[in-house]
Amino acid sequence: MAVTADKERHQQTSWRSLTAIVDFAVASHARAIAVLLVASLVSFLPGFFSTPPIDRDEARFAQATKQMVESGDYVDIRFQDEVRYKKPVGIYWLQAAVVKTASALGFQRAPTTIWLYRIPSLIGAIGAVLLTYWAALAFVSRRAAVLAGLMMASCVLLGVERLLAKTDAMLLLATVAAMGAMARAYLRAPGEEPTPADAWTLAAVFWTSIAVGVLLKGPLIAMILGLTIVALAAVDRSCRWLRALKPLPGIAWLAILVLPWFLAIIGRSGETFFAESVGQDLASKLFAGQESHGAPPGSYFLLFWFTFWPGSTLAALATPAVYAARREPKTKFLLAWLVPSWIVFELVVTKLPHYVLPLYPAIAILIAGVVDARTLSRRPFLVWGTIWWFVLPMVSGLAGIVALAVIGRQFGLLVWPLIGAAAVMGFLAWRLYEADGAEHSLLRGAAAAILTGIAIFALILPALSQLFPSPQLARILRESRCAEPLAAAVGYQEPSLVFLAGTATRLTDSAGAAEFLRGGECRFAFVEARQEKSFAQRAEAIGLRYTGGARIEAINISTGQPITIAVYRSVDPS
Repeated sequence: MAVTADKERHQQTSWRSLTAIVDFAVASHARAIAVLLVASLVSFLPGFFSTPPIDRDEARFAQATKQMVESGDYVDIRFQDEVRYKKPVGIYWLQAAVVKTASALGFQRAPTTIWLYRIPSLIGAIGAVLLTYWAALAFVSRRAAVLAGLMMASCVLLGVERLLAKTDAMLLLATVAAMGAMARAYLRAPGEEPTPADAWTLAAVFWTSIAVGVLLKGPLIAMILGLTIVALAAVDRSCRWLRALKPLPGIAWLAILVLPWFLAIIGRSGETFFAESVGQDLASKLFAGQESHGAPPGSYFLLFWFTFWPGSTLAALATPAVYAARREPKTKFLLAWLVPSWIVFELVVTKLPHYVLPLYPAIAILIAGVVDARTLSRRPFLVWGTIWWFVLPMVSGLAGIVALAVIGRQFGLLVWPLIGAAAVMGFLAWRLYEADGAEHSLLRGAAAAILTGIAIFALILPALSQLFPSPQLARILRESRCAEPLAAAVGYQEPSLVFLAGTATRLTDSAGAAEFLRGGECRFAFVEARQEKSFAQRAEAIGLRYTGGARIEAINISTGQPITIAVYRSVDPS
């Protein structure tokens, strides 16, 4: 009787805690997928529709895709008249498919609706979470696989990348799929023979994922997979397991998928594509800090504690157990996925936080396995590090509130309870870590991350209109009552302006803007305040008639500098 009462009490307590979510998920694969899908949507949708185009990378990708749709040329990649050969064509095709579909369905202003271009990134992020669960099942229990998926769903870095219309979320999806297939080939028990259908399915997933990754970002996925294979071959002194992935037909399939576009772009551009993508883009990243993004080795290690939060809080606690199991095949594979590529990224001079994102699922699976096995370190100085669950939502939440007050000039009534709830969840994750266990604290940390993300991306960021002057300038054009308004920009020349104001937007100097206005009616010049004097002098010299309009006070998000943009409109000379 007492045993029955204790069991019922435990069940009641469980259903009042966040661990009940995991208890529900592990009952079946369908439940696990449903829970991870809901967690991903709650984490990834805030701000997805309301955040304006973000300079510069997102706006460049979106504008290049828009020009593909406008021109009907799906081979060449251009930003206005300049070729854009830094990345292959994959992401542009995916974005163009979404925009074309939306236009066909009658969606208003689809070509300039930025969230349509973000849909591939959203699909990539959600798919990466689900595939992390699938990949993790080759290494750990279903419960640990769910925890690994939840770590990815609440990961800060993936929470940013799902909001940007560029390659990295989809590349993560392709990498996890390929690694999950490769892991199953490597971890197959000696003498275990899969059915022909299973063997070919696994090989198809592996080689198709590589093809997708190559079309998205060139050789990066091949580097990560190649370094994993080399590391395992060096340790095991064998790579016979690769035969299970059908290398000869796989390479042929890879060539069928990727060669047509590469041959087409070479035929179109000659040596220009490889000169820019390999000779300029790749070489400058390896040996110099491209676009002022250089950083010393160790930078990714320092960034990891923020970018992989809340999962990063348990990384140090899991390290001793991972090290102890380093010779076990499953741990060995995950370390081969993680360590060699991480070292290469640390040595490359150009560093951007998202470069190491394809390695994060390996870390999530390693940590989840240790949490599930309850072998986390109990050393007091490492346990004290769990305060990071509380510190980060507090600091980021307060920073967001200050930004909302100073830049947005708003109190943010709805922001405060969300930040407060995130801080409470982070506090409980820290203070009750030893009492309730690592799993429950991790789930509380994930809840804190999701609440903080909702506050920042859904409420704070869209309210900071001063950071996004391009939508305000584009609105002036739409409300001008001109059938086809044209614009020139001086001083403020961000890609988001071209995306929203039109491909024909001219990025020029003061003299060029004055000459542009002289070209006819319904022409606008957006002149940054520091260029106004030279613009006025040139306008007077050529006898230009024009009118002044709004003046927009803003902050250039790319440079962090305050700017004032004056709007001038041409006047009919008659």
